[in-house]
Amino acid sequence: MTAPFRGEGMATLEGVAEVVYDPWIEHTPLQLMNEEALAARIAAEGADIVVCEADSCKGPVLDAGLRVIGSTRGDPTNVDVAGATERGIPVLHAPGRNADGVAELAVGLLLAATRGIVPADRDVRAGTVYRGGTIPYQRYRAWQIAGQTVGIVGLGSVGRAAAWRFEGLGMRVISFDPFNDAATHDLDDLLAEADVVSMHAMVTPDSIGLMGTDQFARMKPGSVYVNTARAALHDIDALTAALTSGHLGAAGLDHFEGENLPTDHPLQAMDNVVLTPHIGGATYDTEANHSALVADDIARLLAGERPVHCANPEVLS
Repeated sequence: MTAPFRGEGMATLEGVAEVVYDPWIEHTPLQLMNEEALAARIAAEGADIVVCEADSCKGPVLDAGLRVIGSTRGDPTNVDVAGATERGIPVLHAPGRNADGVAELAVGLLLAATRGIVPADRDVRAGTVYRGGTIPYQRYRAWQIAGQTVGIVGLGSVGRAAAWRFEGLGMRVISFDPFNDAATHDLDDLLAEADVVSMHAMVTPDSIGLMGTDQFARMKPGSVYVNTARAALHDIDALTAALTSGHLGAAGLDHFEGENLPTDHPLQAMDNVVLTPHIGGATYDTEANHSALVADDIARLLAGERPVHCANPEVLS
């Protein structure tokens, strides 16, 4: 098992199998195994179950005689699910494992971006609180988010978790999701009405570039864009232009193409933009959640029962 595991899930797994635990996240420098390295480790341990989060479960891993693969990701993108299906190997996964963590970060990015928390912190640390003949109260005045309207794009587990948090802060919540009848708006109407747009959609061929020049132009002047999902959902050049022109008031982003934003990118110089390096799900609770989900399903399989979260249920007898 190379995925981080904790809590009741570890106890459950140890109750049904002999566990060899070597989580990737505890290695410094970072240790992620490709399919050849993981297959060799499986053979060396004589394992017939593998549980992984970031290692590649493809090619020779699928030919290692495994009974089951557990991916602790919500979407098991590190696993060749089609290949596993051809070989009759169930692929378990952990949908919704990080919903609360990502939703919390969306709230945090909104507050940080709109209240100037990052530059204000920098002022205190640099001893420049009283600069340019001003006091902080002058420079950091902002509108409260209570009473504003937030538009949730995508009503999956994260979008729903974000919605009730925003409501708890006194915001009015509207939503767009073409696959959920509970959604209240189409995208164009949501963009025109929302003071804050919070992106929680899945990346699909239809959603790539969902937010472009036209969509940012439809947003209200001074409105805020938050994306704790994936960078592929927006055109970063269009977003940069909307912020540079002043049409958008602020933004908070937790993901970038290639997992990095160049240090000379224009967004780096904007105090009204808060940037975090894909840490929405980086909570111990996420690990405990995925541990319980995957371990419980492994226990069900070994007991001859049907697992709850299987990416290829057609292999189950």
